[in-house]
Amino acid sequence: MINRYLKLTDAQSDSVFLFGARQTGKTTLLLQQFPDSKFYDLLESDTFERLRRNPSVLRQELETADSGSVVIIDEIQLIPELLNEVHWLIVRKGINFILSGSSARKLKRRGVNTLGGRAVLNALFPLVYAEIPDFDLNRAINHGMIPSHYLASDRMIHKKLQAYISVYLKEEIKAEALVRNLGTFNRFLETAALTNSEIVNFNNIAQDCGIDAKTVKEYFAILEETLIGYMIPAYTKTIKRRVNQAPKFYFFDVAIPNYLLKKSNLQPGSQDFGHSFEHLMIQEIKAYIGYHGGETVLSYWHTYTGYEVDAVIGDAEVAIEFKSSQEVQSKHIKGLKAFLEEHPQARLIIVSLDVNPRIFNGVEVMPAEYFLKKLWAGEIVR
Repeated sequence: MINRYLKLTDAQSDSVFLFGARQTGKTTLLLQQFPDSKFYDLLESDTFERLRRNPSVLRQELETADSGSVVIIDEIQLIPELLNEVHWLIVRKGINFILSGSSARKLKRRGVNTLGGRAVLNALFPLVYAEIPDFDLNRAINHGMIPSHYLASDRMIHKKLQAYISVYLKEEIKAEALVRNLGTFNRFLETAALTNSEIVNFNNIAQDCGIDAKTVKEYFAILEETLIGYMIPAYTKTIKRRVNQAPKFYFFDVAIPNYLLKKSNLQPGSQDFGHSFEHLMIQEIKAYIGYHGGETVLSYWHTYTGYEVDAVIGDAEVAIEFKSSQEVQSKHIKGLKAFLEEHPQARLIIVSLDVNPRIFNGVEVMPAEYFLKKLWAGEIVR
């Protein structure tokens, strides 16, 4: 059994929102950490129908619950109207709720009760390095870090990814009636996969998909609000070089774009492996920041003359480049050196497949697993 890094200790004194993409393990985590709590699973058809028809049933069933008791409602986005009852029970009865969901879209629409700041926000990410005793970098890149996918056999991973894409991505989008033309949205998904980890150009994507740029922005918003992907902003503080200010987009798990593009069995030394290597490292940093308050800004830096840094932590405190090469060379650190000219206080790191850590021209060279160990020990992001 894998022990998850996230511990919902807030639920002992406050109500909690827990968001995470499908199959990241929210239900398992809740059952493990709160085995004695009252549990409403809205994916159970009878529970869903009973509460959908009459949301006040929740208040009636919990009116005699003890103050400070913990109640879980799983997939809360399926019946947003329950939040009015939850609000009443928090205020009047002192019950602490854990409200989990795989989509924030319905909860953000106008008129939905978001509890007026009475619930602490938590996010559950796919598996991370710190949760896996015998972490395998190649497996992580080829299988992804969704728990059931990472643990799957090589023979089964394609079928699992196929089911995930068709059921949890396309069908969920269809079920929520988020788009009118699923064929166009499916083409957009493939184009988004092509531009995964790249700077987003809405006009180019619109042209490739045969739609307008406004629709492309709406589609990206759908991916973000259903927790299928996220944007990484550009670091825009300029000293002398003009920088790109458009964001980069990443799917929430490294295996998703590879499946959409029909890429598998990625091997070190290939361009595809290099792209996924960067994605996985960004995924780990994103999760680390999310599990530690989410206030540190993760961005990237790219100048119009071609210098680039894959990850900038905070206000230029740390600059990181990811290269899946066996040995870092001078050509690999040009972007970091250019960044240092403008931000001399920055700590420079390049993450690679080098055998051992070393210092190269003032840059810390960190093998991938060495970097991940340092990251989760709190030695990269302060």
